[in-house]
Amino acid sequence: MKVQKQQYVTIKGTKDGLTLHLDDSCSFDQLLHELEEMLSLKQYIQSGPVIGVNVKVGNRFLNKDQRVKLETVIKQNRNLMVETIDSNVMTKDEALRIKRETEVVSVAKIVRSGQILKVKGDLLLIGDVNPGGTVIATGNIFVLGALRGIAHAGADGNGQAVIAASLLKPAQLRISEIINRAPDHIPNEGNEMECAFINSDDEMIIERLQQLTHLRPNLTRFEGGI
Repeated sequence: MKVQKQQYVTIKGTKDGLTLHLDDSCSFDQLLHELEEMLSLKQYIQSGPVIGVNVKVGNRFLNKDQRVKLETVIKQNRNLMVETIDSNVMTKDEALRIKRETEVVSVAKIVRSGQILKVKGDLLLIGDVNPGGTVIATGNIFVLGALRGIAHAGADGNGQAVIAASLLKPAQLRISEIINRAPDHIPNEGNEMECAFINSDDEMIIERLQQLTHLRPNLTRFEGGI
């Protein structure tokens, strides 16, 4: 009885090009060998317009040298261009970087005039930002107190970041590259918490905090439920 050879490479055509699904259970050398064989049989990728290729390697970690070898096999004498190589596995350093960029940093203090508080990720400040004080975060800024100084959210270019405070009377607000000096709006009589965000026209808007769940639904990261 003839045993059927396991297939390690699957090629799927999409409207944007090709997707290569590469098995993560075989050796890397086996994978390269089968990929080379399979691509050589596909006549439509030997000539013609350039085709974009997205590579899915599953639970396989590729080092820099392996990525180069994989790209070389795909592009060799073919009209293929590697656009992405996606892996479910990342290095410890990459995982720590993502954790730093997405975690909420909680600080309990008053940021006084001349002081600068800067964090990676979201900032939760339990206290006030006095006039002349500055808070900066690569993510969102939430102030459980009065914001009377300067706040810069999305400092690494995240235009989806928001700034929220119990009392929003800043000297300056900045989200990504958009700056708004003391916002021109009538303070709420009931001292309601407010937030600032960038709309689709790249304008900074001040809204009641209750609107934030509709404006930025991805702020909710809790995956449980009742």
